[in-house]
Amino acid sequence: MENQGLYLTEFQSKLLLKRLQSDLRLEYRRRIEIMLLADAGKSQTEICESLKCSAETARYWIHVAQSGQAHLWDSRPMGRPKKVTPEYLHRLAELVQSNPKEYGYPFRRWTAPWLSKHMAKEFGLEVSDRHIHRLLKQMGLSNPRSSNLSNQPSDTAAAGSTITIRDLQAVPNPNFLWSLNLIQSRR
Repeated sequence: MENQGLYLTEFQSKLLLKRLQSDLRLEYRRRIEIMLLADAGKSQTEICESLKCSAETARYWIHVAQSGQAHLWDSRPMGRPKKVTPEYLHRLAELVQSNPKEYGYPFRRWTAPWLSKHMAKEFGLEVSDRHIHRLLKQMGLSNPRSSNLSNQPSDTAAAGSTITIRDLQAVPNPNFLWSLNLIQSRR
């Protein structure tokens, strides 16, 4: 009979050693090394010093080894859990392609803050404006410069020196256009 470790069965020990020889992410490798070192009798402090890991990480994986759960070394996902689901992304894409007025908002174009607020109401999931921008970019739905240009009236875009203000709610006659002629000064 081989020399038995403190916490791991012979099978668990062989399995972890075999996995350690494969190409693993650093974090997974560290989990296995922590359990093997703990099984060999190393203290938490010694493990932290040799593997350059936090005491929390070492304590957690030592406990996993002690409780006989070493085979679960790869079951706990890495990093922050994903909140955004495919349903969330699908709905976000639908919203971007729709008019916010359909949902009772007073504006004609969605902004990331308003998309974030609206999606939080629908899904109960708060996502930052910055992440909304990232998601839209990943979906190929974010190109603010081209969308701003495409919504300009053609006569205004051609003039270049005239600013037209439309959709003013306070103006008694909604067909009335305010025009400003800009004078270009030379130095």
